[in-house]
Amino acid sequence: MSLIRVGGKDDGGIDLQGWWWLPISQAGQDSSHSPSRYMRMRVLAQCKAEKKKIGPKYVREMEGVLHRHATSMQHIANHPTEAMQAGPIVGLLLSSSPFSKSATLRAHSSPLPLCLLYVPEISSNLTLDDGVNPADNEPPDDALGSIVFNPALGGARGILQGEIEARWEYPPVQGCIGRPGLWWQGKQVPSWTPDTYNPDLSISPIPNNH
Repeated sequence: MSLIRVGGKDDGGIDLQGWWWLPISQAGQDSSHSPSRYMRMRVLAQCKAEKKKIGPKYVREMEGVLHRHATSMQHIANHPTEAMQAGPIVGLLLSSSPFSKSATLRAHSSPLPLCLLYVPEISSNLTLDDGVNPADNEPPDDALGSIVFNPALGGARGILQGEIEARWEYPPVQGCIGRPGLWWQGKQVPSWTPDTYNPDLSISPIPNNH
C-alpha cells in the first residue's frame, strides 16, 4: 500500500489516499502456485485520534466519503467505465483508539469495502532503553492493535474473494505491540508496488462537490 497525505481545507473528508496492490488468484489456477496477478485498489483513508472508542458514526462518515468519491469520479470521467477501470475503491479507517462493538458491526453490515485499523500509540513503558527485561514488560490488552476487513472487502464474495487474511502479528520479543500483517494462502504478503509506480503522478485530485 502506498498512501500520501492530502488532508486540508478541501480534502473532501479524506486524510490519506493512494493505491493498494494485493495478490489475487485467477479462476481455476492451482492454489499452490504464486499469485497470477496483483489487483490494484484505490484507497481513501480517514485518521482518528480520539480519547474514547470509535463509534459507528465514523464508519457512516467513511461510507459517505466513498459514496461521494464514487459519484464524483463517474461525473468527471469521459466515459462511465473509466472510473471503474481505475480499480475498486476501499475505505480505510485508522484510529489510535479501539473501535466499539457497534462500529465493528456497522462496518460488517456495510455493502462498501471497509478496513478498520486500530494502531495504538506506543507507550514509553514499552521501550527497552532502560534495560527492562521484555518478559517482565507485558503490554496491556488495550495496547494490542487490530485490523478488520468487512465482508464486502475480505469475504468470499468481496473484492479480495476471501483469499487475503488480515492478522495482528506479534514479534518474538515480548513487550512489543506488534503490527498489522496480511496473509495469502498461508504465506505472508510482502509489500509490493509496480516498478513504474510514481505516487506523485498516479494520484488524481480529490473531487469536491461543495
